[in-house]
Amino acid sequence: MSALVTGDAVVLGLQPAKVPSRALAVIIDLVVAWSLYLTVALVLQLLTASLDDAAFAAISVASLLLLLVGVPIAIETLSRGRSLGKLACGLRVVRDDGGPIRFRHALVRGAMGFVEITLTFGVIGCIASLVSARGRRLGDVFAGTLVVRERVAATSGAMVPPPPPWLAGRFAQLDLSAVPDDLWLAIRQYLTRMGQLDPAVSWPMAERLAGELVARTGAPAPAGVPPAAYLAAVVHERQTRDAHRAFRAQAGTGTSAGTNTSAGVPVVRPPLPGVPPTPPPAVDGRDDRATGPSSTGFAPPA
Repeated sequence: MSALVTGDAVVLGLQPAKVPSRALAVIIDLVVAWSLYLTVALVLQLLTASLDDAAFAAISVASLLLLLVGVPIAIETLSRGRSLGKLACGLRVVRDDGGPIRFRHALVRGAMGFVEITLTFGVIGCIASLVSARGRRLGDVFAGTLVVRERVAATSGAMVPPPPPWLAGRFAQLDLSAVPDDLWLAIRQYLTRMGQLDPAVSWPMAERLAGELVARTGAPAPAGVPPAAYLAAVVHERQTRDAHRAFRAQAGTGTSAGTNTSAGVPVVRPPLPGVPPTPPPAVDGRDDRATGPSSTGFAPPA
């Protein structure tokens, strides 16, 4: 199951990728890149046969840098950190704080990757990843990025943790109408997975989500309240309101007392103690309780 991603392409449920999966992704990328380069080089050789050796060498170097450095940088920038190999292995490049990478991050990673992966056959990158506690190569260290697993196992029975007791009911007057569903989803996913996140990532992510929630509600968060506790309290308040609305809607569509609305037949309730039973109401406009002449037109003989 893929980890959920917010509207800003922020990956929730961060788990640093292991060296074998990263190596497999790099191999896939290199195979595709070198195959594309050899094809382009063959075409250029046929098209530039009339050029001298210096011009052909310049074109070859330019095409090499373009296909092995420029194209990976462009792909990572446009796909927000997913190359073809990473997409196949379920990996993604994110910033240290869990946010999406930009062009500058992809540029630094691509330039360093050409040195530590392409020119050295991945030796430097492999050693750096093994030494790093989070499996980062030199390009990740200089760019401030991290390769994470985008496919994580589903959490069975994941529940949003309850807020601290001293925050319960504190946001009863908060206007939540402007909060979009994708932000609620991102907050719920963070709260259910915050125990699995790296502490260096969990706190900034909670602060960012709390900031987005404050911007939508228009009310500042209480001073001194941790962002995760604030998010849990607001989510609890929304769940409480949803439950109240559901109960009110159920009560509004319930059956009226004393009537079976599905069958359209009056219900005769048992008599209360000390109260004489009430005869059934008239059926088809006739009242069986009437015994006078006006009811049947027959008068008993005197």
